[in-house]
Amino acid sequence: MEDYGEYIGLLRQMVSIPSPSFEEKGVLELLCSFFDERNLPYRIERGNLIAVCRGFDASKKTLVLDAHIDTVPASQGYTRDPFDPGKDAQTVWGLGANDDGGSVVSMIAAFRHFFDSQLSFNLVLALTVEEERSGENGACYLYSADGPLGAEGDLRADWVIVGEPTGMKAATSERGLLVLDGLAEGVSGHAARGEGVNALYIALDDIAALRNYKFERISPRMGEVAMNVTMISSGTAHNVIPDKCTFTVDIRPTEQYSNEEILALLQQECRSSIKARNLSNRSSATKEDSPLLKTIEALGIETFSSPTTSDWMRIDADCIKMGPGESSRSHSSDEFIKISEIETAIQTYIKFISTFDGNTLE
Repeated sequence: MEDYGEYIGLLRQMVSIPSPSFEEKGVLELLCSFFDERNLPYRIERGNLIAVCRGFDASKKTLVLDAHIDTVPASQGYTRDPFDPGKDAQTVWGLGANDDGGSVVSMIAAFRHFFDSQLSFNLVLALTVEEERSGENGACYLYSADGPLGAEGDLRADWVIVGEPTGMKAATSERGLLVLDGLAEGVSGHAARGEGVNALYIALDDIAALRNYKFERISPRMGEVAMNVTMISSGTAHNVIPDKCTFTVDIRPTEQYSNEEILALLQQECRSSIKARNLSNRSSATKEDSPLLKTIEALGIETFSSPTTSDWMRIDADCIKMGPGESSRSHSSDEFIKISEIETAIQTYIKFISTFDGNTLE
């Protein structure tokens, strides 16, 4: 088997440098040094590292390998130093090893493998910032109309592989996230006299309506839109009819509905006013006629629908999500990734790109 030791070493170095969202400078400098030492050209766009294959041809379409270099803060449950990767021959420990360092180093390896190759498309590597916090300088900027990977950019992305820990299964759809805050308003009064208009009752009626609401359009990949009321708050004293009641709704949309459409439909069902915290965390799905899907089928890669969000929700290009590690380890204490998972990922990315090259020629 090919020696991937330099990529395991790079991952250990990455883990040792704290890189929470908005504080990725140290890891970015490490990556720049790694690229400089290997004479790999790159450019920095708002803290994101972008590398382009040799012989980039604007007349060709472009495949982007996308992974993020930021992490969440370390959880309180760590029993190990979250910034000590250890020296285990089989495992890299530490914050960000699984999410998303494994994808970062595996995609770097695959990019280097094809850097001088004559492919039917351009190959671009994008190592992004602020993914964990949906910051404006990461994928949100890169894939915007004015960004380098957006529709009007000089490196316009046609296809993207988003690197996230999926066990190298291919997510061909990804649920979005829509959080709604409801506000029911009534009139306060004395409970003993039954005065006022009880805002809590208004909210309960609305919550019942939401619980029973059925979205008509069902996604062939993700099924129904998932919706749950998760929080409610009302009242100031036992003998006062509450004039306000707030509640929160967690919604996981499918590609069948835009977030704006869901908000409008549910407001029609509610007497309470409901507002979205964020409308941009949309659902995504790989295009039905995508060469990405054809390549997945050719290689016998297992597919699934992902319940978690990623950079994908910022990307309008045709995508899949696939990377080493397991989602269950992300954002958890004593995070780790197996070295064998990284080796497998590098090999799989290389096979995928080679097969994809043939599929795009047909």
